[in-house]
Amino acid sequence: MRINKYIALCGLSSRRKSEELITSGGVAVNGKTVTDLATQIDEEKDTVTVNGQKLSPPQSFVYYMLNKPKGYVCSLKDDRGRKTVMDLIHTDTRVFPVGRLDWDSEGMLILTNDGALTQKLTHPSGETPKTYIVKIEGGILESELAVLRAGVVIAGERFSKCGVKVLEKEKDTTRMEVVLHEGKNREIRRMFEAIGKTITLLKRVQIGGLRLGGLSRGEYRELKPQEVGRLLQGAKKQITNDE
Repeated sequence: MRINKYIALCGLSSRRKSEELITSGGVAVNGKTVTDLATQIDEEKDTVTVNGQKLSPPQSFVYYMLNKPKGYVCSLKDDRGRKTVMDLIHTDTRVFPVGRLDWDSEGMLILTNDGALTQKLTHPSGETPKTYIVKIEGGILESELAVLRAGVVIAGERFSKCGVKVLEKEKDTTRMEVVLHEGKNREIRRMFEAIGKTITLLKRVQIGGLRLGGLSRGEYRELKPQEVGRLLQGAKKQITNDE
């Protein structure tokens, strides 16, 4: 498999961060520094080190669901000193968040040491559906819903189509369900900003076939094997070893 995927599978970082480690010269294979992202790794024979630390895939996997509250960053650490979701998890196993929720967003977050599952859930080709509850100030027109469903264009960039359904209309707010199949940075907030709407609540409630439930804000629990299976429901295809 490609070296960036191997590093991600070992749980050290995401593929994107792994690529940065490689190109910066921090990765060595069998004692020789490599900077080529296309480098292939034989898991049985090759020794990979990052900044001198030997990597090896975890022997067993753990999976946690966290109901992330606002005010936490989805990263292992934050260079601005903000609280991270790792402050909420207490485990002897090194885990990392699958994807992200913004600092001011809340809801379902998966944490695991399973790099392969992380890749399946976050890679755009997997198209794993993610469901959110969104509350905005004021109302929304059917024509504005149509724009969201067709894919908003922002600064020449077209966002993918999404599912949007109005759940409740009140005097001053509207509550909706939004289903995405990709995960661009602050995607939902940017989509609604593009049609002049202000979001007051953004909460993820489902990933794949697994729905958030039974957890108060800030609480977490370990997933059962059948729940891990449901988590992957909806992913359209696997990621090949040579990607």
